[in-house]
Amino acid sequence: MLRVGLTGSIAVGKSFVTSVFAELGCHVMDADQTARDVVQKGAAGLEAVVQSFGPEILAPDGTLDRARMASLVFGDEEKRVRLNHVLHPFIIARQDEILRDWEREDPDGIGIVDAALMIESGGYKRFDKLIVVHCRPEVQLERLMLRNKLTLAEAQQRIASQMPQEEKQRYADYLIDTSDGFEPTRQRTVEVYNALSKHR
Repeated sequence: MLRVGLTGSIAVGKSFVTSVFAELGCHVMDADQTARDVVQKGAAGLEAVVQSFGPEILAPDGTLDRARMASLVFGDEEKRVRLNHVLHPFIIARQDEILRDWEREDPDGIGIVDAALMIESGGYKRFDKLIVVHCRPEVQLERLMLRNKLTLAEAQQRIASQMPQEEKQRYADYLIDTSDGFEPTRQRTVEVYNALSKHR
């Protein structure tokens, strides 16, 4: 199976691109979902988070209190880095498990993992190919403000906290520019799919 990483900054259109890949028959995994899986009640990942941050991050029913956790790490770089450090091995292990399952079912298929921080974490090195989704900065800003109901200043702050788009693009085997809307993006995604198909 061809293992493909897909990444890009906030509000650049990754979800639409992954939906097109899924329509084309690729196996698609959202890293955010994997991150949720590893902190389910009773999961080893949740136990590790409790050991690191204490039982006060749990809701009364024993599940992770997401709002409490978010308020702890938001704006505290040291705690955010610690949380990522604790969870990262569990997330990688879960992704690899899913990729192995796909490979058994469909040895000639294409498996795509969509993860926002793949380059920053070094996780992209596990993949055969890397796709970077991007768009013009003004388009990204407008989409983020609309989607998350943010002010201009809030949206700029979120974008500034991430690795710049141009830097991410330097790591890419394939680039998909979503600036001009759905149809051109779909066409480019099909082109990339056809290119990936030759490497299976």
